[in-house]
Amino acid sequence: MGLPRYGGIAGKGGDVYVEAVKEHTLYKTMAANSRKRWSGGIGGNSRRFCIMGEAGKDLTIPIPKGITVKLEGIKSIGEINNDGEKIMVARGGAGGSPLNQYNGQKGQAHNIVLELKLLADIGLVGFPNAGKSTLLRAISKAKPKVASYPFTTLRPTLGTLEYPDMRQMTMADLPGLIEGAWANTGMGHKFLRHVERTKLLLFVVDVNGFCLGPQYPYRSATETIILLNKELEIYKWDLVDKPAVLMVNKMDTPGAEEKLHTLVQDLSRLPEVSQKFPEEYRPERWVNFSDVVPCSAKENPASIEHLKQRLRHLLDFHHADIDSDRELVEAQARGVVQKLLVHHSKKLV
Repeated sequence: MGLPRYGGIAGKGGDVYVEAVKEHTLYKTMAANSRKRWSGGIGGNSRRFCIMGEAGKDLTIPIPKGITVKLEGIKSIGEINNDGEKIMVARGGAGGSPLNQYNGQKGQAHNIVLELKLLADIGLVGFPNAGKSTLLRAISKAKPKVASYPFTTLRPTLGTLEYPDMRQMTMADLPGLIEGAWANTGMGHKFLRHVERTKLLLFVVDVNGFCLGPQYPYRSATETIILLNKELEIYKWDLVDKPAVLMVNKMDTPGAEEKLHTLVQDLSRLPEVSQKFPEEYRPERWVNFSDVVPCSAKENPASIEHLKQRLRHLLDFHHADIDSDRELVEAQARGVVQKLLVHHSKKLV
């Protein structure tokens, strides 16, 4: 409150901010205040011997980076993608002054939602049981749950790909999509929002195709790609423009080579193949795969090492700095692939 007798102006209430802190987690944020209620400091009254009231202390809530801040759970008021970035989420009330008849004003009170979107170099995209978690185990030190039934991944898992020259890249194993994920079927948007911030998409497709259950139709590997393409397109149309690599998994199973041959042929005529689907399932925009890599995440470590190197070179190519020589990056990537092909040919001979 202000002090009209002496024209004293009271202090304003403290503002509330959220700020990204290195290596912080949402679990730590919740543990710091289990009631999930945060308040800025109260402004000081104007007094006879302190005409100017003290301002209330600002409050800063530590959060991890990769957060979208939503007001009342609906309106986005900003994103925090780097350590040290902050957003004001509630403004403190004005102190008592002639402008408000010396009556201190209440500060803003909001319900906010902190929505985490993973920041990863590579995001795994695929239907359940395609082998995404098995791949992450094989290619990194992460230990996601692996089983022979669908939906073993219930929350995103991050793994780190490490190279001999100390280079590191992050890969996110995300819950498997099902048809209709864009409409919040299954994991729905809880999965798809994480795809937005990955630099490169790795489609993991079972060469044998997939069938979620008795009430679902069997989908071949080609049909799986078409449906995954459509799910991404409907959720956010520009997702299909992201750099993408297709990994054809489970190449250790019987008949895999013939099925792979059919899939490679189909990739050149996906719009034609998609005509067998109802119109609402046909993509209007198509993912452009930079490479197709056959693998066996479970049985063939050499194929995983090859995939690991291809991901590195493709990520460098698509996200090279503006000042770097893009043609040089491409030439280096082609050189590595050529060496691998020559080495493979010698083995066959």
